[in-house]
Amino acid sequence: MSSIQKACRAILLVSAALAMQQASAFDLGTLQNEVGAVLQSSQGSTRSGTAVDALSPGEVNKGLKAALSRGVDTAVATLGRPDGFYGNKQWRIPLPSGLDKAANLMRMAGRGYQADALELTINRAAEAAVPQAKALLVSAVKDMSIADAKGILTGGDQAATEYFRRKTTSDLVQQFTPIVTQATAKVGLARTYNSYAGQAAQFGLIRNEDANLDHYVAKEAVNRLYQAIGEQEKALRADPVGSGSAIIGKVFGAVR
Repeated sequence: MSSIQKACRAILLVSAALAMQQASAFDLGTLQNEVGAVLQSSQGSTRSGTAVDALSPGEVNKGLKAALSRGVDTAVATLGRPDGFYGNKQWRIPLPSGLDKAANLMRMAGRGYQADALELTINRAAEAAVPQAKALLVSAVKDMSIADAKGILTGGDQAATEYFRRKTTSDLVQQFTPIVTQATAKVGLARTYNSYAGQAAQFGLIRNEDANLDHYVAKEAVNRLYQAIGEQEKALRADPVGSGSAIIGKVFGAVR
């Protein structure tokens, strides 16, 4: 509820109380407490807005760029290393749904090792691709305008992450795909899957977005990278002072 809406609500409460007074007695103390609570909440919202408005454009820009750069560094360091994907169930990329079903049958036939090897391969490919994202993400930070920075600051827990999604998704998927292709080309099961997946998608047996293994892995790696950045952003907004950076603490502290 905005400060204007809260103020209007307080006015309506007073008006309703006056109408009640004409019809019957009412509890003035209760009314005063409720009106006071509404107005106090409204003032708190105003103070938060005032704190953000008090920041100079330069401070907002500097604070946002420092925070985003830190989030990128941490996310890339977390995922772009051995077992960054494969060794963590939260980030591990599974086989696409159609291939996963086939893998279960392969395991029953004693050939599960092939599916397991492919799952390891695609996650290792993602781990190798993620460090390549850093330059593109850092460039998006540098290109951020003052208007972008102000919108991100006041836009909610995932505003910075959504900014990255808008600016970099297609470029990152394109950048990751050749790295994944180079890795999966060595695995026979991947070649077999790509040979038949396109036809299977035409008949609705698998999803269109899963029809090419390399594109699927690149897309999943990019999505998980954004998720990791989003976790960093949310944690920083919850405790900006804990970041240890004076400018991050000042800028993000203004919206708390």
